[in-house]
Amino acid sequence: MATAAVAAAWVHRVQDPGVLCPLRTVTGIPCPLCGGTTVFLELGAGRPGQAVLANPVALTGAVALAVAPLGLGARWWGSSPKARGGVLVAALVASELWQLVRLGVLRV
Repeated sequence: MATAAVAAAWVHRVQDPGVLCPLRTVTGIPCPLCGGTTVFLELGAGRPGQAVLANPVALTGAVALAVAPLGLGARWWGSSPKARGGVLVAALVASELWQLVRLGVLRV
């Protein structure tokens, strides 16, 4: 993952493709996962603070996926499906609100 992030950050610096989210491109409204690519690129460029600001929920999910094979995913799978669904819905709602504020669609 780290090698891919560094390579992607280098390619992005040379050739910026612009906004990659189809929903945001068409409507101007970000999806809950907007900023996920930016998280990856900022980590690859060595800017973890910027990665957190891009989408803290996507960053947390990426870290969870990276460490899950180390046995830390057992607790997640040991919880009830209802609890897992609730956590995922809450994370997506929090992520969407973060993106709406971050991109100026929603003002607080």
